[in-house]
Amino acid sequence: MANETDVVTGAFGYIGKYIARRLLDSGRRVRTVTTHPDKENPFGPAVQAFPFHFDEPESLTASLRGVQTLYNTYWVRFEYGGATFERAVENSKTLFRCARRAGIERIVHISVTNASPTSPLPYYRGKALQEQALIESGVPYSIVRATLVFGKEDILVNNIGWMLRRFPIFPIFGTGMYRVQPVFVEDLASIAMGMAGMNGSARVDAIGPEAFSFQELVDLMASAMHRNVRLVHVSPSLGVFLGRVIGWFVRDVVLTRDELSGLMDSLLCSEQEPNGSTKFSEWMRSHAATLGTSYTSELARHFRWTKEES
Repeated sequence: MANETDVVTGAFGYIGKYIARRLLDSGRRVRTVTTHPDKENPFGPAVQAFPFHFDEPESLTASLRGVQTLYNTYWVRFEYGGATFERAVENSKTLFRCARRAGIERIVHISVTNASPTSPLPYYRGKALQEQALIESGVPYSIVRATLVFGKEDILVNNIGWMLRRFPIFPIFGTGMYRVQPVFVEDLASIAMGMAGMNGSARVDAIGPEAFSFQELVDLMASAMHRNVRLVHVSPSLGVFLGRVIGWFVRDVVLTRDELSGLMDSLLCSEQEPNGSTKFSEWMRSHAATLGTSYTSELARHFRWTKEES
């Protein structure tokens, strides 16, 4: 009988949770490797949690043994404290080496559209270096490059909604005409699972069926939420400054300069035909009543977490 066990890194987080749930629904057994092994387990005994032992490769390898596919969502959104892009790349190399030693048959890796080793943006350059480490690991792989991933637990879309609820104006950086192609998190999970059963190695983008300018995206959200908000064009520098001011009040990093640059360079788009089926416009209308009712903090979710906060 073929091995029926998979590992999902970060299964208690955002994208990882949807991949793990879909695997469980299909009858697979699931483990997770996570930075928060003591966090509340939404799957109960169905998913066993192991810590990321990057400094103990033998322990990390042991947690990966007897596994067919590793679904990797590990990365950092921005550098904070001791978490750096360089360290994340090195940790990824360790993870991939351990996966090979454990005999894992395939790694399905979640990346980002337009990652490039020559990118001036550390996030996109780091993601490309992470991809290269996977390619050089010798393990058959599927790289799934996602655009803007939206869903109930998404931070960016939720916090745009939060600002639309609380402020009479909303800043549009520059022209606002740069493009985004949002992909639904459940569609991304489905695409990732589909890539696990293929032969050979490949790379594919995960993109939704609709494309918007950023201004169109915000306008659609405000309309669905019945918010009469004035969209005001501001310079990118002023936008980053306003993000820092709001971040000071909510004790979070709202928006980084690199994130804004990637958005304004239309890096969350793809020339590939869409492979996601869920329309952001329809999802937005069905979630307008609850989106943005509370702020979602990146720092609280990943850096200031305690068991009591779960």
